[in-house]
This record gives sequence, C-alpha cells and structure tokens, in this order.
Amino acid sequence: MAGRKISSRNVRSIHAPLVWALGGNVRNTVKLQVLGVVAALASGLWMAGCKSAPDLTQAQALTMIQAKYDQTPAAPVSITVNDTGMQQGDNAKYWTETKRYPNGYWGDFTLTPDGKKVLTLSGGGDVIKWRPDSPTDTHFVIVIQSVATNHPKVRDVGDIQSIGDTKTAIFTEDVNLDGLPQPLADIAHNPGNKLSATRTATFVLTNGAWTLQSIE
Repeated sequence: MAGRKISSRNVRSIHAPLVWALGGNVRNTVKLQVLGVVAALASGLWMAGCKSAPDLTQAQALTMIQAKYDQTPAAPVSITVNDTGMQQGDNAKYWTETKRYPNGYWGDFTLTPDGKKVLTLSGGGDVIKWRPDSPTDTHFVIVIQSVATNHPKVRDVGDIQSIGDTKTAIFTEDVNLDGLPQPLADIAHNPGNKLSATRTATFVLTNGAWTLQSIE
C-alpha cells in the first residue's frame, strides 16, 4: 500500500510549533542574559561608588588639621596678667615700678630692656598703667603679648563622625608656648588665661580623598 503523500505545507505545519517553542526559549534566554549584564554593571558601579569613599583615620585628621595651622602665619601669644602675674614679672625683671600714686595701689610700671626682648603691651607703648579699683581688687588685669610667635598645636582628635557627605572630628587646640622664657610661660598659666579650646573640623571628599573643609 502506498504511503500518503505529505505536502510541504503539512511539513511546515508539523514543525511550526517546535520552531515557535524554540524561538520563545531563545528570546527568553537573550533577555535573561541582558538582564544579567545590566545587573552586573549596576553592581560594579555600586562597588566603585563604595570604593570612592576611603576611611578617614584620627591620625590622618590630626595631620591635616596641624598642616592647616602650620600654613597660617605664626602669631604671638596673648597673656592676661593679674596681680600675681605682675609680681612674677617684677621678679623676672620684665618691668619695674616707676611711679606710685597717692592712693597707694595705683602704679606705673615701665618695661625693662629684658622685658622688651620677650613681650609687648597690647595697647602699645612701654608703660603698664596698673589701676585696680581697690587694694583688694583681684579682677583687674592687663594684656601683654609674647615677642615669640607660634602656631597652635593639635591633640586628642576624637572619633570620626559621618554627617551626610562629610566627616567631622572634635579635637583640642592648644596655645603653643614654645620659645617663651619660663617666667613668661608661668604668667601664661595663671587664672584668666585660656590655653586650650575644643574645636570641630569638617572634612569633605575631593577627587576620591578626604580634605579639610573648615575648623570651628
């Protein structure tokens, strides 16, 4: 018995479902591959973003803050002189009394040549006009400045804190008494003088590295 002849149309119709099925699988595979590439790129960009923000250590922060201070012009030390300081300065021969007033507790004190080598008067001139309100007035003071100039010193940088896109650190700023003779440094340690202060430094990311933005 002769077999039934199958037309070319029938052949196409028999294979059509298989071709359609394979085509669908191919399209789905391509889509999955594309999605995988996109996900990999996104992950890579995210990782790159993470790597662009390195850690900021306390040592690095201290170095940047001190470098900023060292770049500014050195300045003299302002020293508040109370009654005790006046006696210390007299003992160190930085000044000598040149006039006593009738009330017994006012006086004029003139800087000596040795005194002029290490200090100046904030109001100018070379005569200290000592004018307390009474013999027991312990609040009257004058202000002198050292001839030696220095930059502040940085110490005790605290934990680095993240605030938005910035980092901050609290630190201690010390008045630098280097170069001052001991008697003058002793006067600077008397009450009324503030030799340290607490500051806050703010850092920003610049070209992938942390830089000092401000000190408050």
